[in-house]
Amino acid sequence: MTKLQNCLDTASIYVGTYAKYNNGSLFGKWLDLADYSDYDELITAMYELHSDEQDPEFMFQDYECPFLEKMGLLSECYISKDIYEIIEQINDSGHDLEVYEACVDCLGKMDFQSLYEYVNNFYYGEFNSDEDFVQWLYEDDTFNIPNWVVIDWSATARSIMFDYFESNGHYFRS
Repeated sequence: MTKLQNCLDTASIYVGTYAKYNNGSLFGKWLDLADYSDYDELITAMYELHSDEQDPEFMFQDYECPFLEKMGLLSECYISKDIYEIIEQINDSGHDLEVYEACVDCLGKMDFQSLYEYVNNFYYGEFNSDEDFVQWLYEDDTFNIPNWVVIDWSATARSIMFDYFESNGHYFRS
């Protein structure tokens, strides 16, 4: 599983400017987000990189860590002031980045605070199949079914899954 910290360790952006690009130059530099302690330090580095322009309009021509883009924290012309705070909040959550990505896959794009709350309130865990998940629900005593009842796990999983979402083996309550 990919930890978000590992994503931050490898998350980088290629920073050029629109003026250079419009004049036929791709001059810029890869900046690793982990090399900067916060947004302000990153912005300072970008201004220093393009100090030959009076008021550079930054262009993020390429970037690593697609989750940041999925969350709307990064695009060709934008980087969120909240990017470091959000990364820290996810790191402190105890969930892998993969869990947040799976939740976005299931529910679609949403603001980060809603995503964070959803994961913390409705994430059940990682399972190999719907049947394994549903069997865990029953064994966890969620449904209070006596252990002598014989259950068709495939049929039960098909019915139960109407109330849950799954992506890459990660399960959430709908």
